[in-house]
Amino acid sequence: MVRRIFFWTLAMVGSLSVWAESAHTVNYDDIAKGELSARTVRGLRPMADGEHYTTLDGGNVLRWRYATGKLVDTLFAAPADFPRVEGYELSDDESKMLLVTGREPIYRHSARVSYYVYDRGTGALRPLSPNGKQQEATLSPDGRRAAFVRDNDLFVVDLTGDTLVERRVTHDGKRGSIINGIPDWVYEEEYSFARAYEWAPSSDAIAFYRFDESHVKEYSMNTFGGKLYPENYNFKYPKAGERNSIVEVKVYRFDQDTTLTVDLMSDTTDIYVPRIGWTDDGRVVVHWLNRLQNHYRVLLGDAHTGATTLLYEERNPRYIERINNETVTFLPDGTGFLVKSERNGWMHLYRYDMQGQLVNAVTDGEWEVTALYGIDPKKGYVYYQSTEGSPLRRRVYAVQLDGTGKKQLSPDDEVGTHRGVFGPGYRYWIDYFSNTTTPTVVTLRRVADGRAVRVLEDNGMLRYRMVDGPNPPRKLQKEAFFESVETSDGTITGWGYVPTKRLILPHKEFFTFTTPEGVELNGYMLKPIDFDSTRRYPVLMTQYSGPGSQEVADSWGWSWETALVGEGYLVVCVDGRGTGFRGEEFRKCTYGNLGALEVQDQIAAARYLGTLPYVDSTRIGIYGWSYGGFMALNCILKGADVFALAVAVAPVTSWRYYDTIYTELYNGLPQDNAAGYDDNSPIHFARLLKGKLLLAHGTGDDNVHIQNSYEMIEQLVRADKDFELLIYPDKNHGMGTSRDHLLRRAIRFIQENL
Repeated sequence: MVRRIFFWTLAMVGSLSVWAESAHTVNYDDIAKGELSARTVRGLRPMADGEHYTTLDGGNVLRWRYATGKLVDTLFAAPADFPRVEGYELSDDESKMLLVTGREPIYRHSARVSYYVYDRGTGALRPLSPNGKQQEATLSPDGRRAAFVRDNDLFVVDLTGDTLVERRVTHDGKRGSIINGIPDWVYEEEYSFARAYEWAPSSDAIAFYRFDESHVKEYSMNTFGGKLYPENYNFKYPKAGERNSIVEVKVYRFDQDTTLTVDLMSDTTDIYVPRIGWTDDGRVVVHWLNRLQNHYRVLLGDAHTGATTLLYEERNPRYIERINNETVTFLPDGTGFLVKSERNGWMHLYRYDMQGQLVNAVTDGEWEVTALYGIDPKKGYVYYQSTEGSPLRRRVYAVQLDGTGKKQLSPDDEVGTHRGVFGPGYRYWIDYFSNTTTPTVVTLRRVADGRAVRVLEDNGMLRYRMVDGPNPPRKLQKEAFFESVETSDGTITGWGYVPTKRLILPHKEFFTFTTPEGVELNGYMLKPIDFDSTRRYPVLMTQYSGPGSQEVADSWGWSWETALVGEGYLVVCVDGRGTGFRGEEFRKCTYGNLGALEVQDQIAAARYLGTLPYVDSTRIGIYGWSYGGFMALNCILKGADVFALAVAVAPVTSWRYYDTIYTELYNGLPQDNAAGYDDNSPIHFARLLKGKLLLAHGTGDDNVHIQNSYEMIEQLVRADKDFELLIYPDKNHGMGTSRDHLLRRAIRFIQENL
């Protein structure tokens, strides 16, 4: 008989050389419960003085000092009966705070919110509006006003009086017709923003989008929700080749209470405006793209007249890479701007003057700038992240505007992925680091030399729970749960530190192989720690494969497939052609023929794996979601002699069913490129199915409509093919609360059939 006695102790008990708790291989429950999820520093914001930063802790906003890492004070303490604070924003002058509560998601980025305004000077805490929830509220730079959108109209609130005075800026907002200040569905999804207005730096004007979607065709989804009769949810969704919203850029001026239209310098309304903004001297910035997204212009507009001039222009024979907030960055001194461009075949930074003339390349080489963090106006340094050294990893660098004096700020001995957040003044930066064996470590560093000031979060408890991780530090040993093991003869066999569980993670090994076409591809393989090279393992390949994406990266992250390793499977991921961070040609070679080269590469990867002595070549399966689902279907069909199984979740089955911005960017117009749309559509190849197929989709998917799976089902039935189907009523693209059920079923399906 063995009796276990547990107790809490605050005393040191010798050396903890004996680990008393049992360990187990990571399973799906561990992943679903977030046992492998790394902690981070929530709501971190640099403050204007460059000496402090803020964080969100529960409902409180805390101020910390960079130099010491110590808590200075509490900027906002939530009252006991206050709603849960989900986010916050400080005005530029930091006199006001906007608090986010009661968030109700709409689409991927948008939500209806109950905002509160907190005045740090008076302590007043008031709802932003008593007239219903708002969208995308922001404070003016001077903190005297706030703006928000409700029912497709833009509103402004005066915050200076004893009562908040609400003013309606637009009056024509109407669902399914006119939208002011927030994007239509396709802009939100593909250009990744939910606020379609920007404050002027002087706070005396707002530039905003106006979308006319009255001629855009509707998509209709049945919603069930336990009702006797389903209801229809209709929204405007432009599919490839169809009409888009007509977009205008407006400027509202407070001093005149007038709205003007900015000249977009275009002879057609069939264009895109992926971003708007302001220069520091009060000119409107408009980013313009043609419908094919291969012609890009930056316009400068007069905020008093709406007249514009051309500042910058770029063309590409295939397409311009996605426009975002880092594509053009104006220099703090007003003398020019930086452009993030792949004009030499790799994504780099270029300096231009305000006449639009190239001054110099700021970065150069066969690697890519992946993030621009800021420009120090005093020292002239540009801070950025790049793939220099390896496309699988990220480092943080500084370089002078003239391209000289480059220095690495992230430490050499921390190999993996570094991401930076730089505060005003550029004295300190926050380094978020992880790799395949190290959960996120958040470190405060000096900008001057990259040296660490203090660690803000090291995920110590998660690291100590890994079987091959370090022993707990002494501070944890002093405040830890210990176990005494008493045997039948009454002897004590050992003491040990007892975390919740000790976890056995698979080994993640990176590899490369060369396809029959001579293309070298990157991949990783998850192996069990008791891997036996004399065995022959089944393999599940997991992938996304979409243009510009990356799955094979040296960073922390364990998905549901990890659980299969403990069940005797190898898990493999390969980034094929079309994926990102290996130069323009590698990424854009799939243009106009989405799915062709990508599928070839996954089939080639499966054939390569089948040659390995420890792989059972008859038991190779493939999984994917969204674009990955499109790939999984094509692979099980066109690679029927290689793949024995596929799990396809929310797949695109014809690019004709997907939206304009994404699809046409990578495939052109269907009117001009019918073969590029149809030759790689899995619905045309259902007859080729031989292996086992699990198809899953949510009926409430606003992104990849269930129409895609319905059409696939129709063709599989016509071809008299057997398959398994999971339909999730009212669930969106991410499956929401049904995600756990789906993944557990996917695991069982793989175990039963592979």
